[in-house]
Amino acid sequence: MLTIRLSRVGKKKAPIYRVVVQPKTRDPWAKTVEILGNYNPRSKALAVVEAQVKHWLEKGAECSDSVWNLFIDHKLVEGKKRGKSHISGKRAKDMEKALADKKAKEEAEKAKAEAARQAEIEAKKAAEEAAKAEAEAAKAAAEAPAVEEPAPEATTAE
Repeated sequence: MLTIRLSRVGKKKAPIYRVVVQPKTRDPWAKTVEILGNYNPRSKALAVVEAQVKHWLEKGAECSDSVWNLFIDHKLVEGKKRGKSHISGKRAKDMEKALADKKAKEEAEKAKAEAARQAEIEAKKAAEEAAKAEAEAAKAAAEAPAVEEPAPEATTAE
């Protein structure tokens, strides 16, 4: 079975890939049936011969997931992108539930923090009002004339 895949060429830390047609079991650096073009991941440039790609796909060659996704991105083929890994339905549901729980927890923490902030603001306002009332009471007490209470008279025993 033939496959269309990427074969790395280029310098160290400067990859360029060839888009090649090879038997699936063969090493990617082994002899190829045909070189269809190249792909530069740094500039995201794909240079392939479209007619040859369509020819090999019609002959039954399969694409690797990476090549298939590149072809879809560059509008060479129609279809859905392929994932690198398969996630089962049950695991996907568990992941969605975990994400929803995480979001709910974050929302609860936000609400709690907001309530604490509001309570702190209210406490500051109450403290300011109490201090203001205390200052007014002290000022009123200072302005009011001091009234002395008459001392109780001593009664003599007869």
